[in-house]
Amino acid sequence: MKALNRNMEETIQNNKISSGANTKLIEWILRISVAGEFIGHGVFALQGKKDWIGWFAKFGVSDAGVATQLLFLVGIMDVIFAILILLKPVRIVLLWMVFWGFWTALLRPIVGMPVWDFVERWANWGAPLALLLLIGWPKTLRDWFK
Repeated sequence: MKALNRNMEETIQNNKISSGANTKLIEWILRISVAGEFIGHGVFALQGKKDWIGWFAKFGVSDAGVATQLLFLVGIMDVIFAILILLKPVRIVLLWMVFWGFWTALLRPIVGMPVWDFVERWANWGAPLALLLLIGWPKTLRDWFK
């Protein structure tokens, strides 16, 4: 009986170690995925993607120069946040990425693209949300900045 208990305890301990290693691997997969998505969009924004500049007019920014500047700022933010997530996943940044990924996906049908362009981009907000939940939902205001 003691041998059986010892084997069970060893199995439980081994599973904890394996589970912890898997969690770290999943965290890194999500960090790299989120960073890749935001770097990609950020670079497109920095390049002044023509379609995106046109979308600003649908929201009252009809001056192409102003739209280009706003898009450039968004691109800088996307790239900076992507790099930050690779260095240290800060919860408030991940929450922003969830919001921004959802908004930019939802933007497609708002500007006249098929709803499937929204559906196709669910990972743009789902991956940062999964990473946020994996590292832990904050319990205090201060935790949002850790």
